[in-house]
Amino acid sequence: QVQLVESGGGLVEPGGSLRLSCKASGGALSSLFMGWFRQAPGKEREFVACSSWSGSSTYYTDSVKGRFTISRDNAKNGVSLQMNSLKPEDTAVYFCAARFLGSSRYYDSARDYAYWGQGTQVTVSS
Repeated sequence: QVQLVESGGGLVEPGGSLRLSCKASGGALSSLFMGWFRQAPGKEREFVACSSWSGSSTYYTDSVKGRFTISRDNAKNGVSLQMNSLKPEDTAVYFCAARFLGSSRYYDSARDYAYWGQGTQVTVSS
């Protein structure tokens, strides 16, 4: 059983930066594919970014390309999401997700992921 714990959320002004971390434990971690999703009030959970465990394969939703970076976090034994140039529309609860590797190059649907963290709030406001 894979357990995921997110950290690093908070309140930031527009244009600011935050770094989210996701610590993974349990299971064969090197066989995992990791994702970040977010959910704003009244909206469906949406894909943000995903990465192979090694970080060699990454994929982003268009709205965050060039601003967000998903990468391996060796210190946390997981993945991180560096978020720069934050906008008010980035405000949401951010979730870390994981699944074991399959045949696809990437996975951008919440249905594809079996394991989820509890979420961390990110608020972008002046």
